[in-house]
Amino acid sequence: MIARSKRYRNSIKDISLEDVLGMTEAFGRLAGFEKAKFDETVELSVSLGVDPKQSSQGVRGTINLPHGSGKEISVLVFTEKPEEALSAGADIAGLDELITKIKDGWMEFDVALSTTEAMKSVRSVARVLGPRGLMPTPKAGTVTDEVEEAVKAVKAGRVEFKMDKTGALAVIIGRRSFPQEQLEENAMAAMEAVIAARPDDFKGKFIRSVHVSSTMSPSVRINPSSLNR
Repeated sequence: MIARSKRYRNSIKDISLEDVLGMTEAFGRLAGFEKAKFDETVELSVSLGVDPKQSSQGVRGTINLPHGSGKEISVLVFTEKPEEALSAGADIAGLDELITKIKDGWMEFDVALSTTEAMKSVRSVARVLGPRGLMPTPKAGTVTDEVEEAVKAVKAGRVEFKMDKTGALAVIIGRRSFPQEQLEENAMAAMEAVIAARPDDFKGKFIRSVHVSSTMSPSVRINPSSLNR
């Protein structure tokens, strides 16, 4: 059995974790939980009704959070013109030398972008980047020749999401320090993006459940219908 902290126990002593709440009530409850000594990340956890074993039912995409994620993002760009990428705001840029470093175990970046031409070389590290959710793909908008636009979008708060092997996904929507209204607006934008990524051939209930939590807090279950605009 997992030993819970005093902070966690105090947060749940007068509530039921089985409650299913409307969006505003759910975020209000989250705001009432005891906080850690650092600015915790807030995320939505979404359980999907798809079959994760079916490749045609994979769910992934990107979200432009209206209020950003609150996280400083380190952006790497695979390109044969690193000077242009660095001028556009990338933190790291290059091609062959970066691929060699990644093969040697270096992974000090949060998001990887690639130009179309560079993908010929980047595919050699697909088995390294893929399991970590860092492999550039056209579907996620991370393979592009509009490097400046892509870098700015990521820095401004674009986040990616990808379903795991259990049919669930997690989406960062901000920090505990964000005003509740901003977290709610980011959450609605996130759910719109997830619903838009529903596989075309899927039949049935797509969203099974939605929970919101911060790094050190209990999770709060949200009625998915309250996250629609």
